[in-house]
Amino acid sequence: MSTTDKTILTRRTLLRGTAAGATLLATPYFFTKGAYAQDFCNMPTGDTVTLGFNVPQTGAYADEGADELRAYQLAVKHLNGEGDGGMMNTMSPSALKGNGILGKKVAYVTGDTQTKSDAARASAKRMIEKDGAIMITGGSSSGVAIAVQGLCDEMGVIFMAGLTHSNDTTGKDKKRYGFRHFFNAYMSGQALGPILAEEFGSDRRAYHLTADYTWGWTQEESIKNATENLGWETVEAVRTPLGAGDFSQYITPVVNSGADVLILNHYGKDMVNSLTQAVQFGLREKQANGKNFEIVVPLFSRLMAQGAGEAIKGILGTTNWNWSLQDEASQAFVKSFGQEYGFPPSQAAHTCYVQTLLYANACETAGTFLPTEVISTLEGFEFDGMGNGPTLYRAEDHQCFKKVLVVRGNENPESQFDLLKVVKEVAREDVTYDPSIFGGELGPNVVKTC
Repeated sequence: MSTTDKTILTRRTLLRGTAAGATLLATPYFFTKGAYAQDFCNMPTGDTVTLGFNVPQTGAYADEGADELRAYQLAVKHLNGEGDGGMMNTMSPSALKGNGILGKKVAYVTGDTQTKSDAARASAKRMIEKDGAIMITGGSSSGVAIAVQGLCDEMGVIFMAGLTHSNDTTGKDKKRYGFRHFFNAYMSGQALGPILAEEFGSDRRAYHLTADYTWGWTQEESIKNATENLGWETVEAVRTPLGAGDFSQYITPVVNSGADVLILNHYGKDMVNSLTQAVQFGLREKQANGKNFEIVVPLFSRLMAQGAGEAIKGILGTTNWNWSLQDEASQAFVKSFGQEYGFPPSQAAHTCYVQTLLYANACETAGTFLPTEVISTLEGFEFDGMGNGPTLYRAEDHQCFKKVLVVRGNENPESQFDLLKVVKEVAREDVTYDPSIFGGELGPNVVKTC
């Protein structure tokens, strides 16, 4: 018997053994690629590998979740060699072969986060323990993303975050097993602030309505810091519950507050409802402090613009990606998605599709599903051909850095999908920050048993 075999046998005996063995089970082990490969959580042993797609199928962000799931299904199709390959044809560098992942056909299971952290954790836990998912991805709420990322880190399963914009996801709550392709609130503030000052002037008084959870808090903080540094004054900042529906009680005080800008730190159906109601209250026709009253939505998407209808026209904000981009990669994805579903993809769909390919590519590059090796491959990974120009997965915090889009609700759309006009593509270096500013620790890169 080899030394390695003896070591493995000894460890298995301990794990099956007495109370002392139970203590060892909870202890992190530093594994090498070969020695304990069979011990990591949900190692694929058959001819398939299972991914877990955890999206909001109900709740305030369900529209985003539906588009995320469409994108995941398309990514699986492309990874398995079906369809036209989409961004697999443009990604660089790429080790993807179109024969699954490491020769295993990609299968998937789904869950409903309900846009609730507890439900999302329970769904992810079920996919890991019952369905054998080796990677979890998804979510359209930062509260959900942070909760699921924590669970995945505990269980030793890589989490490729979906739509999560809070600074905390790769800040104070960052985890070694979690990665985020989506931009964050700080980047929105840095990209949008100069455009707001340019268009509305530096002498402005802002009133914030903010979703009362981690994303809203960091979005409010980031846009406040950016605008105040440019000379704006913050009059008031009011927190609103997720899924409030009726925002009239929050909008009424804005009229007599002395503010001349309303900033809606809302997303999904909440943003659709609050913006629509603000317009119905006549805020866009209002004059305040000798200026035209303005409304700003720091983060929005085509799906939200579609829901808000006429109210979105002229409204400034930021987005992670837009289907109107003309680069080869974006148009390849738009073509694939459009052929599959009959309409263009949202930023949520783009993010989730890319995350799936990035995980698969890291496995192929590493030559293994062993999570520590996959993590090491993703850390510091530089790539292009995914729709946002040259992109970096920063090793220090697992935050992705790429161009950020400042957009405006299109005043003269040419189709029902032509709802956002790109005002500026803000360079990656203009939104890059020191990785230490938000705190947090990634933790060690160790294999864990689930």
